Amino acid sequence: MAPRIAMVAGEASGDLLASHLIRAVKQHVPDAVFYGIGGPKMQAEGFEARWQSERLAVHGYVDALKRYRELSGIRKKLLAEIRRDRPDAFIGVDAPDFNLWLEGRVKDSGIPSIHFVSPSIWAWRGGRIKMIARSVSRMLCLFPFEAPIYDKAGVPATYVGHPLADVFPLKPDRAAARERLNVSPDAKVIAVLPGSRQSEVRNLADTFIGAAAILSQRHPDAVFLVPLATRETRTLFEEALRLNNARELPIRMLFGHSVDAMTAADVVLVASGTASLEAALLKRPMVISYRMGGWQYRLMKRMAYLPWVGLPNILCNESLVAELLQDDATPVRLADALDRWLLDPAGCEALAERFTELHLTLRQDTADKAAAAILPYLQHKPQVGHV
Repeated sequence: MAPRIAMVAGEASGDLLASHLIRAVKQHVPDAVFYGIGGPKMQAEGFEARWQSERLAVHGYVDALKRYRELSGIRKKLLAEIRRDRPDAFIGVDAPDFNLWLEGRVKDSGIPSIHFVSPSIWAWRGGRIKMIARSVSRMLCLFPFEAPIYDKAGVPATYVGHPLADVFPLKPDRAAARERLNVSPDAKVIAVLPGSRQSEVRNLADTFIGAAAILSQRHPDAVFLVPLATRETRTLFEEALRLNNARELPIRMLFGHSVDAMTAADVVLVASGTASLEAALLKRPMVISYRMGGWQYRLMKRMAYLPWVGLPNILCNESLVAELLQDDATPVRLADALDRWLLDPAGCEALAERFTELHLTLRQDTADKAAAAILPYLQHKPQVGHV
């Protein structure tokens, strides 16, 4: 009988990660059947989507509360199907708020539950590790320091590397990126990434535009590339330009193309998140920033365990790049921090060497390693537990 694997992936990033995993597993088990909640990339690999992954997308706490009943209903229906079907394993890809509850019930039913992409317990909400230990048969970790944390807590864990490190070249081609974007080879280029979410752009656009205005005065030949993920975020940034009387700034907004923009850049101003890791893998000097509601920031600051929020600093365990957050994120401070990189070619070169070391550490052929960790669970049908 063909192995059956139930899966849940939320958002586009989870859909991509899961699609690579499905392909890697099928290289070893061609007749494996995957079903559950997923997106178009998973379906292109033969995944049977009972619900689309976009159904799980929520935008902030208010949206999550409004849609709680809908999402809870989907989760309970999928759990009932899994208990009836008795797949060989369940794999939850990211989306911890949705998946960990489901994984606990699946595991209690005698079905191995695997979670792909560790929640950030090392940054905040570390108390969740007790719930994770009850819910997860194995954790697949993207970062090397995560597996020992789980091992210490008695949770089987495997370090599989980060998929972006497999995709990004060790030596990015800046000239080619500038040619694709029609940017002069001699231009001074600053990439400005205010985030992929509408809330991030609302909170950062004015400050980032102010920093660009200061740098434009200091460097009249500078070009600012602003990749924006959606029409909504582009509209928000355009409105911020209008309100700040900044339409004359040499700013080029792009639909997507964030990797090209960062590759082409001399320095990057980036909202904290995965984009900062992308900038590190592209060997670019950067300044990391973030702003949020005051009470949210105070809450997260009290719950934080590390002195950094930016992934490059966390992964290198060192303050390699400036982090200007909340009230410290002023246009002048951001401009000054970016200027320090523009005026320090030797420092930029040394930083690129550190980021190359990080890249090699994270480059592990993630999909194959994750598949290898999952295959043992497909060799024996789990025994029926309580339902």
